[in-house]
Amino acid sequence: MAVPQRWARFQSHETHAGFGILDGDRVTEYSGDMFAQPRPTGKSIEIGACTLLAPCTPTKMIALWNNFRALAAKLGKQAPVHPLFLIKPATCIIGPNETIVRPTGYAGKIAYEGELGIVIGGRCKDVPVGRASSYIFGYTCVNDVTAADVLNETPDFAQWCRSKGYDTFGCIGPVITTDLDWARARVITRLGEIERQSYLLSDMILPPDELVSRISHDMTLMPGDVIACGTSLGVGSIRDGGDVEVIIEGIGSLKNTLAPVAGAPLQ
Repeated sequence: MAVPQRWARFQSHETHAGFGILDGDRVTEYSGDMFAQPRPTGKSIEIGACTLLAPCTPTKMIALWNNFRALAAKLGKQAPVHPLFLIKPATCIIGPNETIVRPTGYAGKIAYEGELGIVIGGRCKDVPVGRASSYIFGYTCVNDVTAADVLNETPDFAQWCRSKGYDTFGCIGPVITTDLDWARARVITRLGEIERQSYLLSDMILPPDELVSRISHDMTLMPGDVIACGTSLGVGSIRDGGDVEVIIEGIGSLKNTLAPVAGAPLQ
């Protein structure tokens, strides 16, 4: 395995936005395209002098359902043969330390799901499993946020995309780590100081290379697109003003806060 790189996007407090490799307390800046032979600028910036942004700008997030054995067993679901997924729009994406915003007029439960995210590195269509890993640029942390009461609001139609697609409901970051040994990694989700999720990624039913291959037969995946690999036991709700933190060793900590918003019902 190559030495992992931790790619980040940042907004300098003094000058400009950029991207580069985070190493310790500095970001070594690159120019061009992160996914297509980026070039070092010879500059670096202290992490304290910038704000980390979402590490990529996907055209879409593909979010998996029922992809962990422990949760499938609890729910009495059969292991899927093909990925079961929904699409979250690009407008839902936020980065580390950004605020999750309650939808206008919605006073119901807002749920967290700590997950591993696969970041696509090149245009990907109809790719065989044996070549899929070459299209994986790296991995990031994901909090797949849901307006839970919207999901089954209409008995005739489960509203997966609407309940999960609101602005700020796709938290990713803090970095994209290349060459992650995901099969040895664990996802931990904390609400405040309380640990709510702790599960091994080795419990995944469909692993990253198979997810990339199969989904690429359903749609074209573009550089920067994120596949959220699904979650396991311990999903719950976030209180207004509460912090939720997703931690994956080798990637880092993704922390976001649900802001309390008083909104009138929609007319």
